[in-house]
Parts: sequence; C-alpha cells; structure tokens
Amino acid sequence: MKNNKFLTILLVAALGLTATSCSNDYLDVNDNPNAIQAEDITPELMLPGAIASAYRTQAGTMVQFGNLMMNSWAGNAYTFTSPFQREFNLNSVDNTFYTGIWGLYPRIANFDQIEKFANPSHKQDNYIAVAKIMKAYYMQYIVDLYGDAPYSEAFKGQVNTSPAYDNDTDIYKSLISKLEEANALMDAAHPDALSIEAPDIVFKGNMAKWKSFSNTLMLRLLIRMSNVTGDLQTYRNQKLQALATRTSGGTLGSFIDTEEVTVNPGYSAGNDDQMNPYVLTWARTSANTSVQNYSFIVVSEHMANALEGNAILNSSNYAKFTDLKDPRRSRLFTLVSSVDANGNTFNGLKGIRQGNIPGQAGVPVTNVNTSKMGIGNFTSANTTSWPTIINNNNTRGGSLFSIAESDLLQAEAALRWPAMFNAIDGQTKFTKAITANAAWLGANTTQMAIYLTGSSTVNGINTRPGLGWIGSDAQKLEAIMTQKWIALTNINPTEMFIEYNRTGYPYTPMATTAQYPNKPYRLVYPFSEYAANSAHVPNISSAQVFVKNQYTPFWNQN
Repeated sequence: MKNNKFLTILLVAALGLTATSCSNDYLDVNDNPNAIQAEDITPELMLPGAIASAYRTQAGTMVQFGNLMMNSWAGNAYTFTSPFQREFNLNSVDNTFYTGIWGLYPRIANFDQIEKFANPSHKQDNYIAVAKIMKAYYMQYIVDLYGDAPYSEAFKGQVNTSPAYDNDTDIYKSLISKLEEANALMDAAHPDALSIEAPDIVFKGNMAKWKSFSNTLMLRLLIRMSNVTGDLQTYRNQKLQALATRTSGGTLGSFIDTEEVTVNPGYSAGNDDQMNPYVLTWARTSANTSVQNYSFIVVSEHMANALEGNAILNSSNYAKFTDLKDPRRSRLFTLVSSVDANGNTFNGLKGIRQGNIPGQAGVPVTNVNTSKMGIGNFTSANTTSWPTIINNNNTRGGSLFSIAESDLLQAEAALRWPAMFNAIDGQTKFTKAITANAAWLGANTTQMAIYLTGSSTVNGINTRPGLGWIGSDAQKLEAIMTQKWIALTNINPTEMFIEYNRTGYPYTPMATTAQYPNKPYRLVYPFSEYAANSAHVPNISSAQVFVKNQYTPFWNQN
C-alpha cells in the first residue's frame, strides 16, 4: 500500500497541473496507450499526490523563509561564508527571492482540477470538499505574501496562459466561500458520496475532522482581517458570527482540538523519495546520513536568548523572559556549552546573531559549538538514536495545522470578539496551546508546569504580561503572538511571519546587515510572471515591498 501511494504521488506530481503563465503542457500524453489519459485522472488518483506535493513546499522553502524572517534561525557563520546574506541584507527582495513559494500554484491547480471534476451524482462530494479546503489553505499564502494574484482566470492551462490578476480582497472572500461550500457538501452527507478513506492522507476519510479543519482555517482567514474597516469589517463580523454559531455545538464540527493535522502518504525510510520531506530536508537521509542543512542551520541569538530567559543578552527588550527558561528549548534546538551575559558558562542554547560573522557581536571566535535543530522537531520521544528519530518522523507525518495554532486562534477570537465567541474561554485555550506544543515537542511536563505557574524561585508566565495571560488586552495579544512564535518555529514559521506583519508582535530585531528598518510586507512576483504574463503582472519594485501602499496585502494596509 505504501508503494502504491508513492507511485500515485509521483504520477500526479509528474502531471502537475500548472497554473498561471508557466509552461503548460500538463497531461500531454500524446495518446500513448500505456499512459494514463486525462479522463482517467480521477480525484481518487489526484488527491494524495496533490496534498503531498504541496506539503513539500511548506516543509522546505516556507520553513526556511519564515524562520529567517522571524529571526529564529541563523546560518552557521563559523563553517559557511556569509550565510543567508540576501535574507539578512534584504537589499535583493526581488523577482528571484523565494520564488518557490509562488511555485505553490501548480500544487493549487491540482486541487482546482479536483474541485471542478464532473459530479452529477454527488459521488465526488467528499473529494471536492477536501479539494476546496486545501485550495483555500494554500491559496491563502499566495494572497498573504503577494497580494493581488491570478485566480479567477488561473488554473486553465493552455486555455489561458496569461491570466488576469484578481484583487486580493476578492480572492480572500472567494476562499472563505470555498470553505463554506466544502462545509455544505460535508454537512449534506449525500448517501451516494464515495468514501475517501484510502486516498485521504490526512484524516483517512474522517469527514468530521475535515469539518473541524475547515472551520479552523476559516477562523484563521477571518482573524487575518482583524484590522480591516468599513464594508470589509461588516463582512468579517457577519462571517465570524456565522462561524461562532456553527462551532458552538451540534454536528457541524468545532475547531481543531485534540489531533494535529498532518500529511502522511506512508512515509518510510525505504529511500529518500519515500521519506517525510521535513526530516529529509533538515536532518537526515533515509540512509541516516546528515544533510548539509543540519550543519548549516543554527538557532539565532534572538531566539536563544528568549528561550534561555534573557540570560545571554540581559536586554530590556527581553524583560518578560528574564530568569524563566523555556523547557521547550532543548527540544527545539540542541543544548551546548554557552556563555551568559556575565561571562559565565552554562549548558544551554548557543546562537548566532543574524548578519554578523565570527569576531563580531553575537558570534564570538571562541565557543563555536552552536545549537542545531533539536530532536523534538522530529519526534516527541526521548531518544538520541537517529534511525529511531527518522522512523518516528516518518510515522508522525508532516504538520499542516497544529493544535497549538488552533487554540491560539481561538484565544485571540475570544479576546477580540467576546460577545460572539462567548463559548470559548481565552485563557484556557491559551494555556492548552502551550501544553499541546510542549507535548508535540516532547518537553518535560514537570518543567512545563513551572513555566506556566512558577515556583518558589521563579515566576511563571502567569505573572508576565506579554508572555502569559495577564495584563491588558494588548499585552494578552502580545502573549498570544509570542507563544505562537515559539509554537510555530520549525513547524510553520511563514504563518508566524504573516501574523507578525498583522500584529507587530513579538519583538523581532532586524539582522545587523539589514538595509531596511523593517521586514518586507510582501514579496515580489517571480521573474516568470514578468517574462510570460507581462500584460497583467503588477510592476512591483524591491523598495515598494518595505512600505505600506496599494500593493500591500489588503488586510495589512491599515
């Protein structure tokens, strides 16, 4: 079964339905009698490959981009010359910068094709519902990182190789409608709808869980619109009220609560192609050989200092962390011999200051052993055996949406709109998010209890505004974003970068070599668009992405 699933993935990836102005020769089988014809590419064949291929982009390019933008990672400057110079300088955020994210388009096109599959008898209802959800999940990132984008005329292959750009507000509304349509299909539970148990590499055909995922994704989209005004604010509030009503009980599904949303088509260590792309990209091959990224990626000084309780920098910018060591630190990154702000050696996280080289601040020429990716990113088990870690990560699968993020979204909804979400206790959800993330990482439960409520020698987060659920609403929002930063580090940090652009939290210093005073508010369309879709692609300069203007994603223009 595992091999069959991987053959399906390779088949659909090879057929990879292209979306916009790229070369469009998908399904060009030239009537080869030994090839699968277009009419035979059913949703059952397409779904697992569509989900698995999209996740590869998320597990690789998007993990790197988000962690660098959020100053959670640095490059190992002791071993590699000027690592991540472009990301730290930010002077070349141009049409060649992280174009792999735009490369989600062919993956989204797969979901679009499933969504449009002929369905007169309702047999494909469940497939179409899942396709709508996954299309919204990934198209959201295109809008959040690029603003206006091809949508209504996209995904048509040779029929339209130069699609027009849609207004990002309209796309967002359409994505919310897609989720509503998916919910309606699942709620109807048509008796002729085919089971998707075998091809469903996320929930194994459990449509109640897909409902919860859809609801939680809709909450994410609507919270992203937290700062909009006027008609958009009215629209958002109407949708929030409907969602609050839908999730308050009954059979229509709630939010993600007790199960991580993961992708797993049957990952195994049989060979590299069958591996979970997450562990393959950041740690080990199927043969247990260390990949270069494992030596290249180290924790940033910023992240290390926050997790070590401000021991490394003793800076007022990190006052809320002072003297409180986060038990998740040893699961997120490896512990090594480090030096605190007073010059004392301790066993903890050792990071590198983004932008600096050995001999400069944050990169001392001595004590060069730095903290790498910790095993908690790959398994919650307490083991140091890499073959076991690899197998565990293959079994765990790739993370699409965590319990922690769901709980933090609910906590924010309860904080912002208490009248609508009166069934949700924000503080309870906030605390549950932290414990869920700790469990995912395999952090020590006794230490986590101290982290939450303190001990006779240290105050827990419950007394620390901006880190725990205490203080003003603004401080609680800061705490939500700070905990989301920690929880999404190494899992889905691009989501956290978008949230940082929305809220301004948590405190995130620029690299020392940054040429701009702030992070980019969006990315530049890739060169392929300017080359092949010049009639429609907006002409965005590198400088324009660092200021708010008409090209900034709509939810961040206020």
